[in-house]
Amino acid sequence: MLKHRGFPGRLPGTDFQFVIRRANPKGITPIVARERFRDRKPADRRADAGFMKALWECFGDQPFERGNLDAGRLSWLFGREVIAVDDPFDPESYEALLVIDVDVARRSFPEAFGE
Repeated sequence: MLKHRGFPGRLPGTDFQFVIRRANPKGITPIVARERFRDRKPADRRADAGFMKALWECFGDQPFERGNLDAGRLSWLFGREVIAVDDPFDPESYEALLVIDVDVARRSFPEAFGE
């Protein structure tokens, strides 16, 4: 499992984690597209925006390996702002390649891009 050095471990001042420390010995947590409803808590929205900002600052528009990025946090963005590069996509692989869909991400999280 690739560890993304320099990537923030969590949203500052909260317990929303962005990375995992080690591989899960019981099996890899799959990435699944989760529905974001309008009534989500403001803290959850800030976590999504903070995670998107960290992804953008670390990877930009280039493909990146899932590695030690938290599957739960990725799942909130997967299928919209973060999309699979590989076809077929293996949601249970630490080596799976992902990329930011910049147009969708800018519309969803303009604050993450300094807009």
